[in-house]
Amino acid sequence: MKLARILAALLMLATLGACTTIQIEPLPEGMTDQPPANWAARSASLGQLDHWKLTGKLAVRQPSDSGTAIINHWIQDGESYDLALSSSFLGMGSTRLKGVPGFIELTLPNGETYRSGEPESLVQAATGWRLPLENLTWWIRGLPSPGSDYRLLFDEQGSLAIIRQDGWEIRYDRWQDFLASYPELPARITALKEDKRVRLVVSDWQEETP
Repeated sequence: MKLARILAALLMLATLGACTTIQIEPLPEGMTDQPPANWAARSASLGQLDHWKLTGKLAVRQPSDSGTAIINHWIQDGESYDLALSSSFLGMGSTRLKGVPGFIELTLPNGETYRSGEPESLVQAATGWRLPLENLTWWIRGLPSPGSDYRLLFDEQGSLAIIRQDGWEIRYDRWQDFLASYPELPARITALKEDKRVRLVVSDWQEETP
């Protein structure tokens, strides 16, 4: 199925080794589940960042196949997103995902468009696993999604190190001062669930005007 192959190619990654989820009990050495004193203020500030444009690279690995895609842009406008990806993997070319919670529109390089009221189910049907699309808009900012239970771990410097939520483990590998008006934002994230791994590297992040 052409759509399945292209969607699968969109979410794959190469050159990533095997990885296992960190066990939380007992806590990993050097980590604590006690948030630093500035966590509430930091969370409130990042929660207000809901209009942005970023660029970078998306890479995904799962047992069936793997690959990478360039994030030409991820434009977030409140709850609406516009994600433009490109990759030579399987001849995917430029592919665009646009949507809001509960709806997704996928446009292929040849102009064919597919729409679904169940975004995660569409991706799961194509790739064999569920991509947490709505959670990603929170995780990319270094915040847990408010939609379900979660657990946070912080390193010795007080930086967020891990979010565990909905069966996923989100590891924050690097932070960077992208925007002068906000705290540091994630520059590299690794998300793991069972034998699947997603890595997102942000090269540039800009605040957009609502």
